[in-house]
Amino acid sequence: MSTVTHAPKGLEGVVATTSSICYIDGQRGVLAYRGIDIHELADHSSFEETCYLLWFGRLPSRSELEELRQRLAEERKLDPSILQRLHLAPKQALPMDVLRTIVSALSFYDPEQRNNDRQANIHKAIRLTSQIAMIVAAYDRIRKGLEVVESDRSLSHAANFLLLLNGKHPSKTAERALDIALILHADHELNASTFAARVTAATLSDMHSAITSAIGALKGPLHGGANEAVFRILETIERSGSDPVDYVRGMLAQKNKIPGFGHRVYHTEDPRATHLRQMSRDLGKTSGQSKWFECSHQIENFMKADRKLNANVDFYSASTYHILGIDVDLFTPVFAVSRISGWTAHVIEQLDDNRLIRPRAEYVGPEYPVHYTPMENR
Repeated sequence: MSTVTHAPKGLEGVVATTSSICYIDGQRGVLAYRGIDIHELADHSSFEETCYLLWFGRLPSRSELEELRQRLAEERKLDPSILQRLHLAPKQALPMDVLRTIVSALSFYDPEQRNNDRQANIHKAIRLTSQIAMIVAAYDRIRKGLEVVESDRSLSHAANFLLLLNGKHPSKTAERALDIALILHADHELNASTFAARVTAATLSDMHSAITSAIGALKGPLHGGANEAVFRILETIERSGSDPVDYVRGMLAQKNKIPGFGHRVYHTEDPRATHLRQMSRDLGKTSGQSKWFECSHQIENFMKADRKLNANVDFYSASTYHILGIDVDLFTPVFAVSRISGWTAHVIEQLDDNRLIRPRAEYVGPEYPVHYTPMENR
């Protein structure tokens, strides 16, 4: 029988690598990028500055940040063949499927596609961060029969995405809300999609292949799709006129899981949920759509009192994204618009000190040896 050490199901608690990118303390509810607490970044930083921190390991100077902003603006373009592929995609296709396919195709047009060194991969990280946001917004407009919008080089990454998506310049409140959301979702250590990216990169495959792997993992409802499930519940409650607590209590009575609560890592409140709750409240007030926050808050209070479960990052991001004008089936692609910064940082780190990731499985099949049975004797 195998002598491989038994591993917990889902590799829970298993340390698979070392990393200097993201620090998590689940007992205390701490999340930090390069040692800087997520609360400080959400209060004082921008998504562009957070990208620099993740990719280069430190905060940028004023000139370094401006240079990165200019580079992101320069890369906010798609090859005409990519736009043609977006027009050819079925209008009913899942946006995550389109994103996965188009990101893979981007490698055809990357000027450093055959170069896998650190500098080339930083360049690819910058390009992909700009391009993924464009792909998500462009496909949404194409499927609705709308014109693809040109980017505005004077705007931030968050404001550009909302412009490209909605066709109008966002309010400062909306821009800052999305900017904070992008910071909060930028990285989260070895989650499923990040691990998938590192496994692919460890084979010395290219950056685009690694990110395509990550997008495939993110598509799964156990990883990136929970906020979509949250909003579908909020929609059903609103449409039916149900009492939020009664509706959730009924779901629990039928043994249904309530998405947006609990977390594999955090044993206290998810620190990202703290900011998203406030954003949902503030956006609701300024937009006249407070009903989504109020419904969510009632559900959160009930789940905390009845099940001792805290809201996670997905719960309030649902109402926040909806108020920002983002369709529900774009919630997971918007996750990728942010997480591309962390994925690429992990790919770069993996290749800095690479070793093929090749774990073992604990064999639990028939005891060896089982001899082959000829067809006539079966």
